[in-house]
Amino acid sequence: MTTPDPSREPEPTKPAGTATTPYKDRVYRSPAGVVGGVLVLAIVAWLGIDAVVVGEGRTPWLALAVMLFLGPVVFAYTLRPAVFVNDDRLRIRNPLRLIVLPWGQVASLRSGFSNEVVDESGTKYQLWALPVSLRARSKAARQDARAARAAARADARGGQGGSGSGRGRGGAVGGGAVGAADLGAGAALAAGGPRRAETDRAMDELRELHERRQGEPGTQGEVTVRWAYEIIAPAVAGAVLLGVLWGLG
Repeated sequence: MTTPDPSREPEPTKPAGTATTPYKDRVYRSPAGVVGGVLVLAIVAWLGIDAVVVGEGRTPWLALAVMLFLGPVVFAYTLRPAVFVNDDRLRIRNPLRLIVLPWGQVASLRSGFSNEVVDESGTKYQLWALPVSLRARSKAARQDARAARAAARADARGGQGGSGSGRGRGGAVGGGAVGAADLGAGAALAAGGPRRAETDRAMDELRELHERRQGEPGTQGEVTVRWAYEIIAPAVAGAVLLGVLWGLG
């Protein structure tokens, strides 16, 4: 389940026909990933520090090697992923790469079993910070189906109440009250539109911004990809140290 950072809401834009005011980067993260990453890192740190302090022989070195390897890996796949969006570009911070795509270079944003961006050359980039939840999609679909059935019942009761308005004051009032409640639920559904999973709503927002900004002069440029060596280097060092200690027996 993914939500945009509420502290980075877009600034107001000027009316149509005038230049728009670019808003600050809006950040999308996975709250579940952040919480899980913090918990796992806390457990690794607790066990590792305990082994370093009270361990004997090669145990402290093994604990340091494990922490050096696991720390960056857990951070990369849980806390690091994020999507930064503004009027000019889409910046994707994946576990091991940072991809910057000007809106003019974005060909499409796709949602299937994963959310991904396709650039003009056909290269695909997965959005790790916006994981697809099939469970959330199914839940939203079930809620829509229930609301649709309630709206259909409201329409049927409303028609019955109108045709039976001459039966008596009590019956008309009762039928009208029930129909009004259901009709209110149906009206709320119509006003709010179909329910969507949170990551699907985030993708809808990205598509809307892409459609609005892709042709603007400030959104042109080249796609840049940078490897996260600050994550890769310590993880590789930890793996090498762990392998050496394991090989020494």
